[in-house]
Amino acid sequence: MIYKTKGTCSTQIELELEGTEHIIRNVKFTNGCNGNLQGISKLVEGMKAEDAIDRLRGIKCGFKNTSCPDQLSYALEEAIKQAV
Repeated sequence: MIYKTKGTCSTQIELELEGTEHIIRNVKFTNGCNGNLQGISKLVEGMKAEDAIDRLRGIKCGFKNTSCPDQLSYALEEAIKQAV
């Protein structure tokens, strides 16, 4: 699925969920802080989406009300809804 981010330097997140346990696969951010976003992608791959959402939701970037990890939590939530 492709999720269009809001309020971040990255403009979209592409990801896949696998199976009924919603295991995260193939996370790719477009734009943003390349090294950090590659790191986040590698860290969450293989995790259950629900666990990643719990860890990432609410993280802020500087004075922004959101961040790339926070936006990833919303992308994962949307992917779960689409998988049902």
